[in-house]
Amino acid sequence: MELIDQVAALQAWADEARAGGLRIGLVPTMGALHAGHRALIDEARRRADRVVVSIFVNPAQFDEHADLAAYPRSLEADLAMCREAGVACVFAPAELYARDHETWVELEQIARPLCGASRPGHFRGVATVVTKLLLAAKPHLAFFGEKDFQQLALIRRLVRDLGFGVEIVGVPTVREPDGLALSSRNVHLAGEARRQATALVRALAAAEAAVRAGERRPEALVRVAREELGKAPLARIDYVELRDPQSLRSVEAPLRDPTLLALAVFFPRASADGEEVRLIDNRVLPPPPREEAT
Repeated sequence: MELIDQVAALQAWADEARAGGLRIGLVPTMGALHAGHRALIDEARRRADRVVVSIFVNPAQFDEHADLAAYPRSLEADLAMCREAGVACVFAPAELYARDHETWVELEQIARPLCGASRPGHFRGVATVVTKLLLAAKPHLAFFGEKDFQQLALIRRLVRDLGFGVEIVGVPTVREPDGLALSSRNVHLAGEARRQATALVRALAAAEAAVRAGERRPEALVRVAREELGKAPLARIDYVELRDPQSLRSVEAPLRDPTLLALAVFFPRASADGEEVRLIDNRVLPPPPREEAT
């Protein structure tokens, strides 16, 4: 496994692989790798000849300095996982932005709702760093988790609009045994906050059960999810929203098509320093049962 920390060196590595007729799969990460990342790597290995994993904590997508400073970093453990998983190359630059960097990539509509509304500038940072990584690694495919659904939708639009010629592959969310979606932020949860964090997956399940029972009103489904989250006293809701899975536009009543239910919830951080951990989760709800003609 090669370890590369310079863009030019990674581009040369990619050019050599492409010249040999090999398909490159890119797995962008911010490190602190867990089983969810391993699922991305495994899928990349199934679909590509050479897998490159990038490890870079991107400062441009953090709106709070404390959140950036607290983000877990474990490079040696990350390299060990990549080596065991059969990764061909790890790209771990110390920095990707020049001191006088002034070029940014922004998407106008799809970045505005959900996490974009509560984290201004976040998706500008995401879109910019992904653009940089695609230009550096020159992949045929790039792999992203469906837990970050808005990010996945945004990157698909970015690649389409700018004509990158890269296939963006979404990989299903990997979960803890109790249903909590795997996230590098989960390490900051402990005790009662960790136990109550399963309210997110329960809220998604409750809304899906309501749809399967015939509920078609968006406001009723949001209410069902909020009521389930309300059973976790430590939870502070950021948003509970229904959106179109492709455009992320608001949906109209009554529901007729598959619909994204997206959640973002804060829980107290284990360090008891007054900071919070922000968790996200989502589910594409099935279309409601067809009403039988009378």
